[in-house]
Amino acid sequence: MSITLSHLDHFVLTVPDIDRTCDFYVKVLGMERMEFGAGRTALKFGQQKINLHPTDKILDPHVKHALPGSEDLCFITETPIADVLEHLKACGVSPHLGPVERSGSQGPIMSVYFYDPDENQIEVSNQL
Repeated sequence: MSITLSHLDHFVLTVPDIDRTCDFYVKVLGMERMEFGAGRTALKFGQQKINLHPTDKILDPHVKHALPGSEDLCFITETPIADVLEHLKACGVSPHLGPVERSGSQGPIMSVYFYDPDENQIEVSNQL
């Protein structure tokens, strides 16, 4: 027997400043800030979300090594990469790599890489 996964529901970022993180992801990537549970915060996009855990408050004692800036995330967009680059520039975000062709889960992608405020690497890509 094996497990067949259908999609990603959410993942968690550990961050030192939830407001700063939300401001970046809302402004730069168009996500929606949402509150849930007992004062928890997430960023929603499409049918997924990113739960945010503050570094100064342990929410899940079973996570052994959660650290800010240790993630490498890839998001697919239908916005042309040239427009993504213009938007990043308008937001004061400097890509450190790209456009460059990569291999995504559904085939070739064209990607641009930059960092969020906690130095997580963000990749925004178009399907090719």
